[in-house]
Amino acid sequence: MRVMAQMAMVMNLDKCIGCHTCSVTCKQAWTNRAGTEYIWWNNVETRPGLGYPRTYEDQEKWKGGWVLTSSGRLKLRAGGRVKKLLQIFANPVLPGIEDYYEPWTYDYDTLIKAPLQKHTPVARPFSLITGKPMNIEWSANWDDDLGGNTELLERDVVLQKVQADVKMEFEKTYMFYVPRICEHCLNPSCAASCPSGAIYKRSEDGIVLVDQDACRGWRQCITGCPYKKVYFNHRTGKAEKCTFCFPRIEVGIPTVCSETCVGRLRYIGLVLYDADKVLDAAVEPDEKKLYAAQRDCFLDPHDPVVIEEARRAGIAEDWIAGAQKSPVWRLIHDYEIALPLHPEYRTMPMVWYIPPLSPIVDEVARSADASVDVESTDVLFSAIDTLRIPSEYLAELFTAGDVGIVDGVLKKLAAMRSYMRDINLGRDPKAEIPASVGMTEEDMYEMYRMLAIAKYEERYVIPSAHVEDAHRLEELATDCSVSQYGGGDAPFGADSGRGGPVPVAIQSRREIAKRQTADSMGDPSDRSEGLTQ
Repeated sequence: MRVMAQMAMVMNLDKCIGCHTCSVTCKQAWTNRAGTEYIWWNNVETRPGLGYPRTYEDQEKWKGGWVLTSSGRLKLRAGGRVKKLLQIFANPVLPGIEDYYEPWTYDYDTLIKAPLQKHTPVARPFSLITGKPMNIEWSANWDDDLGGNTELLERDVVLQKVQADVKMEFEKTYMFYVPRICEHCLNPSCAASCPSGAIYKRSEDGIVLVDQDACRGWRQCITGCPYKKVYFNHRTGKAEKCTFCFPRIEVGIPTVCSETCVGRLRYIGLVLYDADKVLDAAVEPDEKKLYAAQRDCFLDPHDPVVIEEARRAGIAEDWIAGAQKSPVWRLIHDYEIALPLHPEYRTMPMVWYIPPLSPIVDEVARSADASVDVESTDVLFSAIDTLRIPSEYLAELFTAGDVGIVDGVLKKLAAMRSYMRDINLGRDPKAEIPASVGMTEEDMYEMYRMLAIAKYEERYVIPSAHVEDAHRLEELATDCSVSQYGGGDAPFGADSGRGGPVPVAIQSRREIAKRQTADSMGDPSDRSEGLTQ
């Protein structure tokens, strides 16, 4: 047993309202710089839909993640060392700007300085990449505006795997939202794909980072990541990705996206896992068993043997205590309602999701007799199979197609809703409701507290980094990786980036054009008066 700590996140999709506050605050904090105009470390996608970048889940096209060889070993879907060396100067498997979107601004000067006239002046869109006029055709969540468009939905990779009758149901369904950040995987294929060894996984907390000094801009990591959460900064020539807000995490503060989430749907905490089991779990032949295999890697922080091994591994006492109080551990292990996103990619992601249940009551109420209590357990359970969001679609997202696991989660959520309704209406609670889903009354009430009314300190249990370990936080940590490629010195070329400060939050199109066409990165002192940084 080799005990390691992993910072992880769970998102409750039943509470996401698609407000994009998380995306905007992340953008302002991390990617409000030259070269990052199209980059969203956090984005909110509408499902069904094409995602961001478009059809990123089509691994036959984008070659992300891992696959099993005939001998039962892992290999990168995009190919090994030799293939990567042959493609080092021209990677043919990369999303283009049309797959993301071409970022734009507007000619606000026309609105501000236009003289009084009969017609209202129009601010035309201008590309933030070229500075030229453009037509807006796509954006980071264009699916939200085109929900129900069957022409586009036919390209939804997940929907293509679902039965034909379910596809027809989607033509009259509604949308649900899926916020996405880097998964900070236990077995990151982006790190394994990097010829320079610039992407590494910190042994202290499992956060996956990019060493900007080591990055040579080969962009193999973009291909290797099946979630397409590594981006290329076209101004610096470097790869960038979500950092899990590690400067905040190190001092015990949650990520920006979590802190500002309107729906309070995110939970952050530590999970202890056995690093010796990661490879065995990743090579599980049956994709539908990958979820269970990853769960088997997690260790019970209350187990005396695990505690002793954690101490021997150098994990501090307050970190062990943090793992014991972790909301992520409780949602994944105790309540068994959190699921990984696309476990079939075999990267073993550590951002998990609670599937949405919202439409069940409305669906039942439309078809039920007026005398029927639509929130009773029997009625809710019988309606699980006829949800407007088909279980098959959710299963393709979270359990590699295993509908039984998703149905089990939805029944727990439905049982909690029915059980708490009796309490809120002053009725005697029914012990048979939690028993029907294998839970006690105490567990069900605690699950309700966690999902509905948990306080700040319950949703975010983040132990601070220790001063005595601070020097290690900046070192490359490769001892927790099971990847078969990457690492070592970078023999493939010189640094393609440029130094110097980068101006941010430019508002004027004239200033943007000047910045985009300049030969140097510029300096804030060069900017026009009246512009704020």
